[in-house]
Amino acid sequence: MKKLFTSSLLALGIVAFANAADNNKIIVAATPVPHAEILQAAQPLLKAEGFELEIKEFNDYTVPNLATQDGDVDANFFQHLPYLQEFNKNKGTTLVQTVGVHIEPMGVYSSKIKDIKELKDGDSVAVPNDPTNESRALDVLASAGLIKLNDNPLKTPLDITENPKNLKFSEIETAQLPRTLDDVNIAVINTNYALNAKLNPLKDALVLESKDSPYVNYLVVKTGNENSPKTKALNKVLNSKEIKEFIEKKYQGAILPAF
Repeated sequence: MKKLFTSSLLALGIVAFANAADNNKIIVAATPVPHAEILQAAQPLLKAEGFELEIKEFNDYTVPNLATQDGDVDANFFQHLPYLQEFNKNKGTTLVQTVGVHIEPMGVYSSKIKDIKELKDGDSVAVPNDPTNESRALDVLASAGLIKLNDNPLKTPLDITENPKNLKFSEIETAQLPRTLDDVNIAVINTNYALNAKLNPLKDALVLESKDSPYVNYLVVKTGNENSPKTKALNKVLNSKEIKEFIEKKYQGAILPAF
């Protein structure tokens, strides 16, 4: 009887695994704006490909990668390649990018000044605290002539070689940067979090990263899943003319298609 019961459980397990393997649901982890919005636009297109898309939203840059690595989601959509490479190196994950979808120019914002020229000696600056976005933020400030940097590939405030206004830097968790605007003179904010805080990069940014930014946002999967039917369907839809038109119409240049 015990043997029969064990065999029955094993059979049920095999059936359950087979059903999961045949599942046509795709689960993607994403930050809300613009990634989840772009994925929402992709839902009917994926349905036409035979897949149901479920979107899991996170206001975080760590959990989506860990969930993808662990197989809790099929893919994630929130990051650029320098961040992914640094994450893999530091966390030992085996994640890989597939298709590039869009570029989000990083911007400098303030609730205290209307022009970057109004910055005074000793004013405060908030920048992201993760290595790749912090380096990128410092490059934006350097492009505006506020500081000069050395040639290190990943820069921190320690890599500032000239700081004529004696700006004071605070390293803040990326998602929290919009909340610092009442406390600092300027903050360098990723466009997805700026949009989420109702900031318009084209109207509100005092300085905006060049449109030829190399920081394309990619769809990311675990190594070994690059050629799965789910990934192929996602790649096709996220690089479709319908999604390109959606990005151009909805974001009016604040976010740019990368394909």
